[in-house]
Amino acid sequence: MTAPLRAYLIDDEPLALRRLARLLEATGRVEVIGRATDPVIGLAEIEARPVDALFLDIQMPGLTGFDVVARLPPGPLVVFTTAYDQHAVQAFEANAADYLLKPIEQRRLDRTLDRLHARRAEPHGGDVRAVVDAVLRSLKAPANLDRLASRIGERIHLLDVADVTHFVARDRAVYAVAAGTEHLLDGTLAELERRLDPGRFLRIHRAALVNLAWIGDVHAHFGGRLLVRLKDTSRTELEVARDRARALKERLGL
Repeated sequence: MTAPLRAYLIDDEPLALRRLARLLEATGRVEVIGRATDPVIGLAEIEARPVDALFLDIQMPGLTGFDVVARLPPGPLVVFTTAYDQHAVQAFEANAADYLLKPIEQRRLDRTLDRLHARRAEPHGGDVRAVVDAVLRSLKAPANLDRLASRIGERIHLLDVADVTHFVARDRAVYAVAAGTEHLLDGTLAELERRLDPGRFLRIHRAALVNLAWIGDVHAHFGGRLLVRLKDTSRTELEVARDRARALKERLGL
């Protein structure tokens, strides 16, 4: 019988970390020996124990997934996890041990574990630095996102950022809205805000990020607040938080 993979998990989102650990343990093929939301802590713990596989988020504050791999001791096979960068997905598929697109599904995870067990038997299966060098050379993505990936079952829908009128956070999930349709994304609004072009998108509320090109009207609302009305077919109205009203006026030249 094949010995279970000793896996370590690093992701700055606690919910994503707990879900991945639960999925891995449910397979019976993996022993999760540790997990961390802080990459620095994770690196220290990996150095202190044998690890077969590292499941590693890409977009994290402080150290990115690439930064972590650059400091990683020899040995672990790396599985990158990503939410929406389709360019990175293509590069990881060609060069890395594997990638997982969030939200991670059990069937896709099973295929990843098959690959890891096969790669573990290879003489140089754990040479992650060579993998990262190849990934970095192949990545030509712009600094700002121009497309987003939304997973629907086994299908991945790619969405042009220019078509997105706004993003909303609701019930612990984030949705991109385009042509009146909501597309479920993984990650947080804060992550999107960092990756989107600040000249085109503005956070107007803790739960709303708007495409400035789609704003049609701005008008006063109850209590001295502002509302923006979008130019979509539904004429969507979004409330502007008081502490963000000034930034919106400045960006619109009001």
